[in-house]
Amino acid sequence: MANMQGVTTEYPQRPIDLAVELANHALLPQERTLKRAIPVLIGIFLVLSGLGIATFLYARHEQTLGNAKNSTSLIADIVEANLARRLGAPLSGSSIPLTPTQNDLAQSLPSGATSHERIILVTDGRGRIRATAPIMPLYMGKRLIEIIGPNQPLTTLGHRAGVQAISLPGKWHANRHVLATVRNITNHTAQIAVLQPQSAALSAWRADFTGFVTFFALSGLMLALMTGAFFWQTGRTAMAEDALKTTSRKLNKALVRGRCGLWDWDLSRGQIYWSSSMFDILDLPFQDRRLSFGEINALTHPDDADLYELAENLAKGSVSQVDMEFRMRHAEGHWVWLRARAEITRSQSDSGPHLVGILVDITEQKILAEMTEQADMRLHDAIENISETFVLWNKNNRLVMCNSKYMQFYELSPEVAKPGARYEDVLSQAREPKVRTSIEVECEKDSGAASFEALLEDGRWLHINERRMSDGSFVSIGTDITSLKRHEEKLLENERQLIGTVTDLEDSRRTLEKQTRQLAELADKLAVEKTRAEAANRSKSDFLANMSHELRTPLNAIIGFSEMMKSNLFGRLGHPKYDEYAGDIFESGHFLLEVIDDILDMSKIEAGRFDVVMEELQLDDLVKDALKIIHPRACEENIHIINKLESNIKVRCDRRAIKQVLLNLFSNAIKFTDSGGRIRITAQSDDSHCRVRIADSGIGIPQKELRRLGQPFAQVESQMTKSRGGSGLGLAISRSLIDLHDGDFHIDSEEGAGTQVYFTLPLA
Repeated sequence: MANMQGVTTEYPQRPIDLAVELANHALLPQERTLKRAIPVLIGIFLVLSGLGIATFLYARHEQTLGNAKNSTSLIADIVEANLARRLGAPLSGSSIPLTPTQNDLAQSLPSGATSHERIILVTDGRGRIRATAPIMPLYMGKRLIEIIGPNQPLTTLGHRAGVQAISLPGKWHANRHVLATVRNITNHTAQIAVLQPQSAALSAWRADFTGFVTFFALSGLMLALMTGAFFWQTGRTAMAEDALKTTSRKLNKALVRGRCGLWDWDLSRGQIYWSSSMFDILDLPFQDRRLSFGEINALTHPDDADLYELAENLAKGSVSQVDMEFRMRHAEGHWVWLRARAEITRSQSDSGPHLVGILVDITEQKILAEMTEQADMRLHDAIENISETFVLWNKNNRLVMCNSKYMQFYELSPEVAKPGARYEDVLSQAREPKVRTSIEVECEKDSGAASFEALLEDGRWLHINERRMSDGSFVSIGTDITSLKRHEEKLLENERQLIGTVTDLEDSRRTLEKQTRQLAELADKLAVEKTRAEAANRSKSDFLANMSHELRTPLNAIIGFSEMMKSNLFGRLGHPKYDEYAGDIFESGHFLLEVIDDILDMSKIEAGRFDVVMEELQLDDLVKDALKIIHPRACEENIHIINKLESNIKVRCDRRAIKQVLLNLFSNAIKFTDSGGRIRITAQSDDSHCRVRIADSGIGIPQKELRRLGQPFAQVESQMTKSRGGSGLGLAISRSLIDLHDGDFHIDSEEGAGTQVYFTLPLA
């Protein structure tokens, strides 16, 4: 019968095997293409970034140069206007032009006129420089055309030439490339020249250039390091996959050789995964899918294991580990004994608890145990039916077995002469017979065997044979030979009868000794068989203790391959049933994916990582969007949806979150409403909030179950008997999303009369 144990000290929880971890994180086939594409993408990124930076720097260069020209032109205009105003109009009829002085120039300069290495030159009517800012004696008295060169239109055209980039003769200025402009002073023949080195004008641009080039170089270096790290990581992943394949091959060999199989029972969905070795044990065709609870229960012997009771205890949490023996039907019809040892495990990426463990074929051990039990019974019956007293002690002087004649002779009760009792305790309770005469018949000190005869006070003769066996145990057989002794006395009267009687006695003695040896040999065999059984049991226990594993088929492979088969990507499968099965696998995979998405959403909400983007939205538009999605399913179920919402209600909410709430509530309403039922949507608003009501005419919810709804994984129907699918997270997610909007969420239901769900949202 099944034996469930929850003692964690005997079978401590172990970490998940490395092979399972690697299987859950195996590289996708697309990653090889991504690995080859990454260097190309990085190169394209660097080229485009370089082109973008070069374009920006070129535009920045032109903009900076233009600003410098505008500043130079503006300063020239201001100085020219100030000097013209300071010099005034020339005297009428005078032929001597006015000559600006150094002081006139200093008084005409605006603030910052000579910053950024600008040079301002003022000439007289003959074109000779008479004032400079800053003061530069080298230029004083020189002709302006000598400074800026003769091959330029500035001195001729004046302000009409604008600001031009020219090259100065090297002997006049270290920075030959300058921006220059010339202005004729109004009403005078004097001129003003403003010069600025291009290097000073472009100093801000050079700073930008240095910064962008440095940023581009550092970005390229970081991308190169990231690319190297990516290739290093993918190389390690490939090595891990190779290690996984090697480990999987070794594990499969070990499972097949050890006649054991792995299993993974998904308690939340009632699905069980078997390794291929488990199908080999039962000689069943291998199925690369998860088996249902009903399929496993149909193979289990009804008298051995109640899987429904086990599942209930596991769901309640009263049992965390399982150690049980039961029978399962072989493909040929006979029963195979299996021992299951498993424990509850939970994974962050999974939807619920799993019972993961190992099953070992113990049919041979059961047969051996049954044979040993039958041998024990035959030995016990044989010892009980002999006319002699029999007792067997182990090497620790503890009672192994004795027959009723031994207990009668020493007047021992069954409570005292029970297996495992100490030699001293038994002798203290035994009635020691009074011996009148003791005759030693045989004694072998080396072998530990002895035989002697004792004459008791009541006149009986007792022949006792004792033997110490090889394992240290001790056997004693006592035979009542009173009659033999009396015959011996009678035979003394007649020599002829004496010889015959002695011969008979010798024959009887040899027969008794032979029986004693046979019994001793049987006892030896019994001890050997028990030792073998105990050794086999220890080996099995050690093996089971070291084997704990969980295998799971990746969900993306299930959905991807089933979709390929469903769409006949590589050709038709053949039989129409295959298309139907592929569709079932695809739908089941998507259902499982939806459940996992719900769990991920729930975990994001609980971790505070669900971002809510508040918008002003029309409530009627949100409901209509949700009804477009749910309407085909309602039509299939023949359920009428009545939308009584007003069209002018504006609420402040997150569009995606409220749409998910509506879809969850509509889905639940359709799920638990019979064909021909109705779903009604209404809303009421006050000064600050809008109260939305979704009512259905479904089966309703018992009052005692209402308090559990809205909690994660809480469902009215039990996991083992429920008729409608779902993870039990829809209401919990909806309640949490409404809480994020500072709203209220309430469920009102009556069994058989439908369910009403209320929630509130803030008005815009």
